[in-house]
Amino acid sequence: MSDAQSAPPKGGNEKFAAQVGKGRPKGVPNRTTALLKDAILQAAEKAGGKEGMVGYLTEQADKNPAAFIGLLGKVLPMQVTGEDGGPVRITRIELTAVAPGDVSS
Repeated sequence: MSDAQSAPPKGGNEKFAAQVGKGRPKGVPNRTTALLKDAILQAAEKAGGKEGMVGYLTEQADKNPAAFIGLLGKVLPMQVTGEDGGPVRITRIELTAVAPGDVSS
């Protein structure tokens, strides 16, 4: 065996040489990320009072609409699908001119 094959990785520690290249298996979430996500969800649930997370999110939609719309924009693309689960196809876009102050629908 040559020195290059038996030597630990450059800058590495001999103790951890056997673990080189071993990382978290594909699809397994980072523990810290999972704990943080769980804590955020629990805090939102508590902040919503008796209505829970729905109450909290409803309050945020009223108080912070820009942030809520950003959140909604991240969630909606994951929920919308076209026919038979395929992509959404837009076949027509219609623009309607409305006079300023005209709020009738």
